[in-house]
Amino acid sequence: MSNRKIIQVEEKVPLKMMLPLSLQHMFAMFGASVLVPFIFGINPAIVLFMNGMGTLLFILITKGKAPAYLGSSFAFLAPAGIVISKWGYHYALGGFVVAGFVGCIIALIIYKFGSDWINVVLPPAAMGPVVALIGLELAGTAASTAGLTAEKVSSTNVIVFLATLLTAVFGSVIFRKFLSVIPILIAIVVGYLVAIFCGIVDFSPITQASFLALPNFAFPKFKLEAIITILPVLLVVTSEHIGHQIVTSKIVERDLLKEPGLHRTLFADNFSTMVSGFIGSVPTTTYGENIGVMAMTKVYSVYVIGGAAVLSIISSFIGKMTALISTIPGPVIGGISFLLYGMIGASGIRILVDGKVDYGRSRNMAMTSVILVTGLSGIKVNLGTIQLSGMVLACVVGMIMGLVFYILDKLNLTNDR
Repeated sequence: MSNRKIIQVEEKVPLKMMLPLSLQHMFAMFGASVLVPFIFGINPAIVLFMNGMGTLLFILITKGKAPAYLGSSFAFLAPAGIVISKWGYHYALGGFVVAGFVGCIIALIIYKFGSDWINVVLPPAAMGPVVALIGLELAGTAASTAGLTAEKVSSTNVIVFLATLLTAVFGSVIFRKFLSVIPILIAIVVGYLVAIFCGIVDFSPITQASFLALPNFAFPKFKLEAIITILPVLLVVTSEHIGHQIVTSKIVERDLLKEPGLHRTLFADNFSTMVSGFIGSVPTTTYGENIGVMAMTKVYSVYVIGGAAVLSIISSFIGKMTALISTIPGPVIGGISFLLYGMIGASGIRILVDGKVDYGRSRNMAMTSVILVTGLSGIKVNLGTIQLSGMVLACVVGMIMGLVFYILDKLNLTNDR
């Protein structure tokens, strides 16, 4: 770390550095973020517009003290899919609005009663594996996106994947000066060029797209059944948000739960989701890909994040630009994600190391073991229309265990206090 200058959260970046650094963030989130509108069958331009606007709102509400890029939330896919199939997309938008509004109320409750309870229900022995699972459970997604989990793996996909991944890995180690902070962007360019050489890039979307195009704005309709179907997802997105803020805190070496405060970041996240529902976009959430970019480059500046947000807004109005980005093939996105998701997993291990977790204590061993197995086992728990699995289910299990151990301590029933 001493060999590379850390650009902290509030530091401004020269314009000549701003553009490539911001592009790096936009490219990192693009593949996953536009997948959600494709699944819902809507134009991704409105999503790119709201991702940018939501990120700028997040920076404003958190007073520029919490670096985060907001992209499309996958947590709403299942319940929103049910609502869309029964009543249409407009009623799903109504559910997004109400979910965001209730999430803002939860943020105000946290503002009133504080966030110290997190240290009780999620001590380091629980938080470490929960954060690690944010990256580890996405490992399969990265491999699948790259086309490496198919029955018959294409050698072309493997070549493009390795070209992208190895450029990012060795670039982060070998590149010097400014190049050392944009290895992700360089890896994407190299991977894209190799993909063109291998003949797997389809340029037809670029030729078919118009140069300028307005995002397709839409407005919500409200139905009680649709709202009830979507609302329970708040449990998932709140757990996900807390995990992301904790891992970002470790990366930037600041306690973001205290300053600007969990209430501000959670409010900003949910307020963006509420606004998304009002204009026809999908719910937003902080993105692990961008957390991984920060961990790798040591550039935490909110000005860079803001620059990426502005680029996203601009691209939503330029059809050719959106089309160009959409031609980046899966092996390139998968190669980048492979590294970034692993970075998040490593951040979870760092929490255990920094917290000096003593595995001589029975509770620490039990919590870490149960949480990891729960998150990686594939267990799914259905609560009505909502399904808990992976990191979210592991987080819930960890919180229950932390609370139970806290109560047992108060009753003097534990043998390892």
